[in-house]
Amino acid sequence: MAPLTPKKQKQKKAAPRRGLKAALGGPSFFGNLITTVLIFLLLMSAYSLISGFIEPNNSEPLSVVAADVAAGKVSTIIVSGDALDLTYADGSKKISRKDPAAGLPETLATYGVTPAELSKVSITMQGQSGFQFWFLTLAPTLLTFIFFGFLFWFLSRQVKGAGMQAFSFGQSKARVIDPADLSQRVTFADVAGAREAKEELLEIVDFLKSPKKFLDIGARIPKGIILMGAPGTGKTLLARAVAGEAGVPFFSISGSEFVEMFVGVGASRVRDLFQMAKKAAPAIIFVDEIDAVGRVRGTGVGGGNDEREQTLNQILVEMDGFEPTEKVVVMAATNRPDVLDPALLRPGRFDRRVTIDLPDRRDREEILQIHARKKPLGPDVALAVIAERTPGFSGAELYSLMNEGAILAARESRTEVTQYDLIRSIEKVMLGPERKSHLLSKKEKELTAYHEAGHALVSSILEYADPVHKISIISRGRAAGYTLKLPFEDRKMQSKKQFLDDIAATLGGYVAEEMLFDDVTTGPSNDLMVITALARDMVTRFGMSKKLGPVAFGERALGNEPYSEKVAAEIDAEVSHIIDDAKGRAKKVLEEHRSALDAIAKELIEKETIERTEFEKLLIANGITPKKKEEEGITITPPHI
Repeated sequence: MAPLTPKKQKQKKAAPRRGLKAALGGPSFFGNLITTVLIFLLLMSAYSLISGFIEPNNSEPLSVVAADVAAGKVSTIIVSGDALDLTYADGSKKISRKDPAAGLPETLATYGVTPAELSKVSITMQGQSGFQFWFLTLAPTLLTFIFFGFLFWFLSRQVKGAGMQAFSFGQSKARVIDPADLSQRVTFADVAGAREAKEELLEIVDFLKSPKKFLDIGARIPKGIILMGAPGTGKTLLARAVAGEAGVPFFSISGSEFVEMFVGVGASRVRDLFQMAKKAAPAIIFVDEIDAVGRVRGTGVGGGNDEREQTLNQILVEMDGFEPTEKVVVMAATNRPDVLDPALLRPGRFDRRVTIDLPDRRDREEILQIHARKKPLGPDVALAVIAERTPGFSGAELYSLMNEGAILAARESRTEVTQYDLIRSIEKVMLGPERKSHLLSKKEKELTAYHEAGHALVSSILEYADPVHKISIISRGRAAGYTLKLPFEDRKMQSKKQFLDDIAATLGGYVAEEMLFDDVTTGPSNDLMVITALARDMVTRFGMSKKLGPVAFGERALGNEPYSEKVAAEIDAEVSHIIDDAKGRAKKVLEEHRSALDAIAKELIEKETIERTEFEKLLIANGITPKKKEEEGITITPPHI
């Protein structure tokens, strides 16, 4: 089973801020304070601008006005409060201001203007508007009070927000998916494969929809379901599908979100989460990566007040404290069930265990079909072939494969995704993008060609090795070249003969370098790491050593020594024996079929990439019968661009 839609990115929630700086709002407080000061300055500038319009600063001095009145130049004066509008005999107009406490005659008299001279001027009195008077009088004071009032409100709001964060520190951070939200709803129709897992979970769906028929007969549906499987197999998607089928709220949280620095916070969040779910019952609580808090207790890490252990204790209490009629189901997901505390897995808690395996060939084809729904596919696309070429792929990797194929088609300005795009995307997902800028010298190119030819030839000759689908000396990821080997069918188990042939085929590149160039390079370093680990597993885990017999040896580490130094030396000797024997078999194959090795390497140097059909023609031309074909009559050619 695998996810058929990409996991939605989890919403990030900021952790509560601590300390004096946080109490004042943290960095955002100082930014907002600066904004407030700027707003105040803007208001003061606006006031100055308005007052500048009301009180122009180009007024005539009163002494000049008095001299003009005495000289008979002024014909009319309009008095509005302390403002004077002057009209001269020549038609020009000017303004001035007088003392608000004194009248115009008294003011001009102090400058030597006689009543006779003043009588020649027409004086009109006008009252100042109330709004203008009060605005000019009270505006500075009101603006100051408004500014400081806003500042006080802002500071109190920040401190109150920090206090509320402190009170909400122990609240659950779960994300809720409402069953009425069709855009986020997922059903079993969106999940391909995992037929047994879906059948197992249909009981939970039926219980959430109609619990009465179970309760009437005295049945109790398991309170906890734990989903176990490799990363990318669709555990979270399957849990969401259960909620979508049942039409109930889905509370989703990660195990790591319970754990905080302070002891007791995680337990508080667990209590709050279960209270929320009980109020919304029937509902589903989903805890992703539960191994973050559900590991075995009593390890001594963190002491007696370890926050993780306190959180786990609270989960155990909440799950075991359900009433018989409680309609809340707890689901959890992990890819490491071996580290979980036994108390989590006992009956009454997570007593229903659903294992989700990697999809088989038929499941992979169904997953690819769903991922291809919104992608325009070319007429040559055969998803069955893609499914056959992707053994061991998880649902997440199949989604990435289809997406990469669409990206490749769009990059080359085509409107349809072809089989060639999907074949290339398989290699991109497995090995990484092509490194076309990584140019090899003539010597390096020849060495890489013989190295990959050695892999391919040994794999084609040995009976239990996987058949070769493609050989390339174009760099991908960290590899200078690669040989793509895929089994005829999915395997759940591997035999000792298959392991031995795989080790020999992996050593084919190392042996080819040693034979042809009388030297070895750093190229086979990853091959050596892989075969050494595999040979050690054969001896210590799978009981495939004739000398040591069917015994499983634990991991040897500091403080954990399950076997003696003598046994450790025997294990090392057996690992070396397996590798040496495989090297001898690979060398024998390459020496007997030297002409085929040269032909394959020469073809690689010229074309850089050899597909399966071309490779089999080279084998036949050198007297080697290819292994049975996995597919008949299917050719993959690049589209016309």
